[in-house]
This record gives sequence, structure tokens and C-alpha cells, in this order.
Amino acid sequence: MTTHQVHCLILPYPVQGHINPMLQFSKRLQSKRIKITIALTKSSLKNMKELPTSMSIEAISDGYDDGGRDQAVSFVAYATRFKEIGSDTLSQLIQKLANSGCPVNCIVYDPFLPWAVEVAKNLGLISAAFFTQNCAVDNIYYHVHKGVIKLPPTQNDEEILIPGFSSPIEASDVPTFVINPEAERILEMLVNQFSNLDKVDWILINSFYELEKEVIDWMSKIYPIKTIGPTIPSMYLDKRLHDDKEYGLSIFKPMTNECLNWLNHQPISSVVYVSFGSLAKLEAAQMEELACGLRNSNKNFLWVVRSTEESKLPKNFIEELKLTSGNNKGLVVSWCPQLQVLEHESIGCFLTHCGWNSTLEAISLGVPMVTMPQWSDQPTNTKLVQDVWEMGVRAKQDDKGIVRRDVIEECIKLVMEEDKGKVIRENAKKWKELARNAVDEGGSSDTNIEEFVSKLVTVSPK
Repeated sequence: MTTHQVHCLILPYPVQGHINPMLQFSKRLQSKRIKITIALTKSSLKNMKELPTSMSIEAISDGYDDGGRDQAVSFVAYATRFKEIGSDTLSQLIQKLANSGCPVNCIVYDPFLPWAVEVAKNLGLISAAFFTQNCAVDNIYYHVHKGVIKLPPTQNDEEILIPGFSSPIEASDVPTFVINPEAERILEMLVNQFSNLDKVDWILINSFYELEKEVIDWMSKIYPIKTIGPTIPSMYLDKRLHDDKEYGLSIFKPMTNECLNWLNHQPISSVVYVSFGSLAKLEAAQMEELACGLRNSNKNFLWVVRSTEESKLPKNFIEELKLTSGNNKGLVVSWCPQLQVLEHESIGCFLTHCGWNSTLEAISLGVPMVTMPQWSDQPTNTKLVQDVWEMGVRAKQDDKGIVRRDVIEECIKLVMEEDKGKVIRENAKKWKELARNAVDEGGSSDTNIEEFVSKLVTVSPK
């Protein structure tokens, strides 16, 4: 008897930070004999430097095939057209796959695109919402959706009580959305993730149970949530998927040889790795403070500065670096293979914007963090890193919204040199072990994925 192969269509929101976790989850499903098709927008496919070869990729349209979100006059225009054109082209794709003899049984979609549920229902398919952010952040948006809390908070010193959290959080810890029409629409999208969750069959969260027990237990009373993370390549965790060393998809080309050759010449745990992800844009004043803070810390550093951001660096900064002890003090690159860097024995800490993917990678590889959150969910992630998981420290802004060089220097030294840093480093090792256990055979996330697969196989038509 041959094992029936279910076919899942994966629909991510078309930015790298949302595509990669869903791609990694797809690899787990594929290893359990589930057929995968990933639906990416034509505009995002045009920007990819590399694509995974192991699974089928198909194109749908967001209505802006040349430039995606950047082509639209506003976020509202983009979201409205994406819903209209995306629904149509997704339905057409599912029909095409059915006609080719490989019908789709289930849509796993990003809740940033709640209209996917209607497509699934209309076509009689199973639907699974895949939240790419952690459960704590999802919980906050849920309570905004219910009208229990308001974002942004009205007063900066206001403490916010959120069910499922053991202690109140401050205004500076909640996701940031300033009052302007564009940001209000983005917040609306985040809140709308919950608008039709009662219609879905599964709710999957990119986290692991041991990391967020309290909030997961609370949310589980409302929704049938299952944690399935961390969604990073298996070779950095349980090593059960032997070919899974990279995400296999990138909009930037990493300077892999330069980064690893340089790191190979640095002492163990001596380097500060600095990266603010694929989207964050720092002001020139902040770049200068960061450059000076790194230099003054007297630590070696590897700093990712995307080519579009390089002009904001202090004048002659890169040239001066090259003159300092044969380029040994610091290296600035346009992009790097982050997992390989975080895994490298020379890394002592990660100075990060605390986006969820970067945070999960640091947790999974046991790297202590200095956090400089910029926007969205990053302040909440930072709160968890510092006060709940105790594996990092926040470099705080001044009243002008800038993190000053002395604060950056102080935080780096605290994590890498001081007694408090020793506790942070020990906690980082503990979370690394728990992350690996969660996805290994019989772990909390592995069990949830097995349950998802077995239910799909049971309910899908033979």
C-alpha cells in the first residue's frame, strides 16, 4: 500500500521575513511525504537572487507585477488590489494544479492575507493560518482586535495589563505604530489577522512551547494553536534533514567567503555581529552613534550595512577600518550568511533590531543579544529577550529617539565581559538546547507537526 501524498499550497506574505519561516515549515512537511507548492507573487519572484530547487514554486499576482508594494501609491491601495487580484490568481492556480492531476488539499496561508481563507472555503479546501511572529505579539494584536487594548498607548509611562502575561508591560514594550494614516492601515492589517480565524482548521505559530508556555496556554483556550518552530534550517537544530543548511531563498547576495574568512581569523567569542535585517533603515545620526559605539567598545565587529544604507556611514569610516591593524578590527559587508555567522565560534554577541526571525536564530544558536528595536513587533521581542528569557540587554534610546554611543558601548561590554553577561550567556545556552529539543523527534513542535500531517492525511480525499 502506497502512502497517500497530501498536497499543501503555501501562501506567504511577499517579504523575505515572512517567506523564509513558511519555506522552512514546508521542508518539514516535505520530509513527511507532503507535496508542497509555494505561491509567490510575480514581483517578489523577480527580486529573488536564489530559489529553493527541492519544491515547486508557482506565481500569483498582487496586481503590481513589476514592483510589488513599492509600485502602489499607498499601503491601502496595495492591500486592496492584492486581495482582489490575489484571490483570483490563487483560485486559478489551484484549478490549474487540479487539472494537471495534482489537486491541492490544504492552503497554509499568512494571516496578513486573511482573504485566503475565503478562497479555501470556496474550493472546499482545508486551511491553516501560519503566524510568522511569536505568540506574545499575536496575543497583543488579538487584544487590540477585541478592543481590550489600544495601540499606540496614550501615555508613555502607561503600564498595560495583557491577559496571558505574568506582569504588566510598558508602553515602550508594545509594537510601535505611530499615528499616521499609513501606519494605521498597517495596524489594521495586523489586527485583521484575527478577523476570520474561526473559519480555519489549524493555527500554527512560529515559536516553541517551552519558550512561551504561559501565553500559549492562555491563547489555547481561545484558538486551537500549535507551535511548530523554530523554523530555521534543520542542520542548525536537530540535523534530521541532512540537506537543509540554508533557507534557499534570498533577495540579497551574501558575501559568504569574505565573512567566514574574516571570522576564521578572530579569537573565540570576541566578535560583535551587527545586523538590522532586510528592511530596517537607520537615520544617519544613528549610524554615526553606532559606528562610534562599536569602535569605542574595543571589540572586533562584523557589521551588515545594506548597499542602500552605506551612504549613511560616517565619512571615511570603512577606509579607516581598513587601516586599523590590517582590517582586523572590523568588517563591513552588504549582506552575510547570518546562520553561518551566528554559529561561528568567534561570535560573542549579536547586536540586533530584534526582528522575530533574527531573534529565533539567536535563540536557536545560543547567541546573547544587545537589542536596538526599530518598529513593529521588535520592542515586544526585546522585552522578552531581556526580561523573560534573560539572554540579552536593550540599548535604550534617548529622548530624541537615538541610542547613543556610550549606551551601545556599555551594553556590549555588559554582555561580553561582566558578571551579568555570564548569566546571559548561560541562559542563551539553555534556550539553545530547548529549541533543538522542541524540533527533534518527540519534541513539542515535532509532535505538533506530526499531528498536523496525520490529520491532513486522514481528512484528505483518497
